[in-house]
Amino acid sequence: QVDAFYASIILFAGRVWDAITDPMVGFFISKTSWTRFGRLMPWIMFSTPFAIISYFLIWFVPDISTGQVMWYLVFYCAFQTLVTCFHVPYSALTMFISREQSERDSATAYRMTVEVLGTVLGTAIQGQIVGKVDTPCIGNPFFFGLPNSSVAMEELNMTQDTESLTDTRNAYMIAAGVIGGLYVLCALILVLGVKERRESSELQSDEPVSFFQGLKLVMNHGPYIKLIAGFLFTSLAFMLLEGNFALFCTYTLGFRNEFQNILLAIMLSATLTIPFWQWFLTRFGKKTAVYVGISSAIPFLIAVVVLDSNLFVTYVVAVAAGISVAAAFLLPWSMLPDVVDDFKLQHPSSHGHEAIFFSFYVFFTKFTAGVSLGISTLSLDFAGYQTRGCSQPGQVNFTLKMLVSAVPVGLILLSLLLFKLYPIDEEKRRKNKKALQDLREESNSSSESDNTELASIV
Repeated sequence: QVDAFYASIILFAGRVWDAITDPMVGFFISKTSWTRFGRLMPWIMFSTPFAIISYFLIWFVPDISTGQVMWYLVFYCAFQTLVTCFHVPYSALTMFISREQSERDSATAYRMTVEVLGTVLGTAIQGQIVGKVDTPCIGNPFFFGLPNSSVAMEELNMTQDTESLTDTRNAYMIAAGVIGGLYVLCALILVLGVKERRESSELQSDEPVSFFQGLKLVMNHGPYIKLIAGFLFTSLAFMLLEGNFALFCTYTLGFRNEFQNILLAIMLSATLTIPFWQWFLTRFGKKTAVYVGISSAIPFLIAVVVLDSNLFVTYVVAVAAGISVAAAFLLPWSMLPDVVDDFKLQHPSSHGHEAIFFSFYVFFTKFTAGVSLGISTLSLDFAGYQTRGCSQPGQVNFTLKMLVSAVPVGLILLSLLLFKLYPIDEEKRRKNKKALQDLREESNSSSESDNTELASIV
């Protein structure tokens, strides 16, 4: 029941705050001392209970007449911060479990498979629990002559009785409780099942540098900038597709009762094909996998808007989109450890910057989600989208076609061009792996020699 303007302010302010906290958390992690649990695990352990509380309070409706906007702003920003305290060390953990590139790639494949599966599970839980509450659409043609949807929302709110509103509130609270329980369970599995290894990421001869020096070094590393740029446009393309596909199926294609199953087909397809892309990148290389995997969605995205509305074709497109989503999820993350290794070879006297690499990667993931939300909301608003309308004007249907087809295709082509400039191919990876092994052996032998000399002096 919060006004749409204030809801937008809350979401925008939360995204801005989130953009600040990602590098801040990366900074604090880089300054964190090693404990018996590791450097990263304490962040995961201590942020989890507070993240659960703040998430639950996001969906709670306080019994206050004023101050609701501030309530949601505070707890939305708090939740974004606490998720960052979990997600940055969780992502960087890949660099602290093994020195072997193949093992890191395998760990990334498992991680992304379960992340996509978690997205499916979360979407299903939220959709099934909240979806049981009947929220009727607005069918009065009068609303389609209005400049915006605020009057339509007010009319809907006036016609909803108190009992229905209470049921809706309870449904959101139940869903929040179930998802919060899953959050705790998965965090326990992570903390109890994964051992952080200090020696996996550091050379014994390393000398630490300050955070800002490290940040300057990281952001001046060419392969990292090229990878981030390609990752940014790829993520934005698929965020636009996923964010608007439900509306596209409901209004443009007319499959109001099928869109949940279509979205489920996308995510299940992505989950099941991540192991295939892991095999593909091992067999043909990561850059080849990027070209094939991400570009495979283009013909299907074009077909879904060119061909007449057909449920079978829509499911085929959903499965094909899921295959590309799997590649977009997996490949950029599996390429990031290679960039970190390349950085270490160029800067052997600097260490402890893994959190910086991963924090900006996490930031761009969230940034693209915010940009996607902004582009979609503004475009549909200009087109005359009516919130909860049973049908939409022709301009809205045209805009939805652009948001799920033309714009993602353009962004995918741009990202492929940027990935073409990415310099770390399979030959470069092998050379870096050998050079790192030689550097570690040299570092270890130098350390042993120093110890022997010290012992002889004593």
